[in-house]
Amino acid sequence: MKIQLGSTLLFLALSLGSMAQTKFKPEDTEFYSPKPPVVRLENQVPNDAIILFDGTNLDQWVSRNNPQQPAIWTVENRILTVKPKTGDIQTKQVFEDFQLHAEWKSPEMIKGNGQGRGNSGIFLQGLYEIQVLDNDDNPTYVNGQAGSIYKQRPPLAEVRATEDGWHYYDIVYKAPRFNKDGILISKGSVMVLHNGILIQNNTQIEGTTEYIGLPKIQAHGAGPIILQDHGDLVNFRNIWIRPL
Repeated sequence: MKIQLGSTLLFLALSLGSMAQTKFKPEDTEFYSPKPPVVRLENQVPNDAIILFDGTNLDQWVSRNNPQQPAIWTVENRILTVKPKTGDIQTKQVFEDFQLHAEWKSPEMIKGNGQGRGNSGIFLQGLYEIQVLDNDDNPTYVNGQAGSIYKQRPPLAEVRATEDGWHYYDIVYKAPRFNKDGILISKGSVMVLHNGILIQNNTQIEGTTEYIGLPKIQAHGAGPIILQDHGDLVNFRNIWIRPL
């Protein structure tokens, strides 16, 4: 064992010495391809984004309960509003890794408290919820407040609405990966900015965001974005996504 260790140390010493004597030119560590695509902002939206809701229609959405049926939430004055008791809505397209932008606002008429006040949610791949909840002096469990990964991770900061009452989520999501046998290879993670403030910093998602019980590891591929009908008149606008 001592002989093997001595040989290894000698080899490392010789290798490091050889590297130290190597002379590099600047161009030796430069490469010119592949080039990243050019992306521009057009009306504050990246020009390679998929527009999920621009205030005109719900053409990109269907009913979660019956994906063969169109989404029937209310669209008025370029704002999408939950239609209580009609069920969640989900995107027609499915996604894996992505950058998602969504804006939301609590109901005009505030009522209830805790989880019963302005409750909705944005589900990534249909399984992992970023909580939407009125947070204007509305105490609740911290891993269920606005900006939390529901029942898993509270936000790093409690960010209040802007002066006009709107909240802005910018979400960068890396999906979990499974092998061909459905065995988890790597867990998903998410970064969330709430009104420009970092509230989830590359946070690991432990599994499905369950209301009761612990997260579950569920093998899956690409999945939709889901907006939750929790019975409150929560508003949404300006929703777009960039697959990564």
